[in-house]
Amino acid sequence: MTDASRRLVSGWLFALCFMLLGMIAIGGVTRLTGSGLSIMDWQPVSGMIPPLSHAEWERLFALYQTIPQYHLQHEGFGLAGFQKIFWAEWIHRFWGRLMGLTLLLPLLWFTLRGMITRALAVRLFVFFILGGLQGAIGWFMVASGFRPDSTAVEPVRLVLHLSAALILYAAILWTAFSIRWPTPETTRQTPDTRIVRALAFCATGLLCVTILAGGFTAGTHAGFLFNSFPLMDGHLIPTDYAQLSPFWLNWFVNKAAVQFDHRLLATLTALTIGAVLLVGLRTRGLGRRAQNSLILLGWAVLIQYALGVTTLLLVVPVWAGAVHQTFAAVLLGVMLFVLHSLRRA
Repeated sequence: MTDASRRLVSGWLFALCFMLLGMIAIGGVTRLTGSGLSIMDWQPVSGMIPPLSHAEWERLFALYQTIPQYHLQHEGFGLAGFQKIFWAEWIHRFWGRLMGLTLLLPLLWFTLRGMITRALAVRLFVFFILGGLQGAIGWFMVASGFRPDSTAVEPVRLVLHLSAALILYAAILWTAFSIRWPTPETTRQTPDTRIVRALAFCATGLLCVTILAGGFTAGTHAGFLFNSFPLMDGHLIPTDYAQLSPFWLNWFVNKAAVQFDHRLLATLTALTIGAVLLVGLRTRGLGRRAQNSLILLGWAVLIQYALGVTTLLLVVPVWAGAVHQTFAAVLLGVMLFVLHSLRRA
């Protein structure tokens, strides 16, 4: 690939990653406003067109009135109230379809023009298939909210949906990095550089587990409990942490344990990233891009930790919850940038 082609193709992939961040943000708003169950059918193609008549609005509203969420949370809020939650979910689904077109159409153009290799074209087409699978996982998640006495989707399915989105985001972003900077920076292999790389891998693993724990915090609505920091109802560890049996069930169902685990993992992640910065910024032989990525990582983890505490103290307003969820993906992207900049030649 020529340098111009690399810049063009990588810029396109970076734009897709930006759209994925938007998708995660809209998903956060959809979840926090209880909008995700407002569309009762899954129509991958015709669903791109919103309701165009009053009769169609009435039909969709009648469908929504058949599920428990309406009777338990929204009974009597009328067609106008339904339209408010409908639009959030419709935009979420429309954005996903728009992303699919933004991936597929330029991919066909780049392939026909010979601007990308066959191997890269196959990889990007696999990303397109995974994007379609993500839509199916989304419907699998939504369907769990239609069960009797249910007003929200199952936390496990929510985490699955979030995880699939982040895996696709990470794969596209890493591919974009590799196209933009195909050759690793010249970095002297010293014990310090190996320590920095090992710490960075450890921090990335902790960050991924923290994000999954955040998914369970969102899915169980644990963030609305214990809205103080750093103590939880006057205790560092909540008194009812281990109230369920078997013990492992507390990690996924017990709201007190779920929120504490998310706090603990976030703190461990921040401390590990601090160790990465402490060693990395003092290590000679790192390339300029690696040094810049470490500085960017320091700012990103400070912002994300502050957003988490702010969201908690404000009792999870929609804007704060959505921003916190989205910036988790931003932090993951910066972490991947660090790993890519530290990779061996």
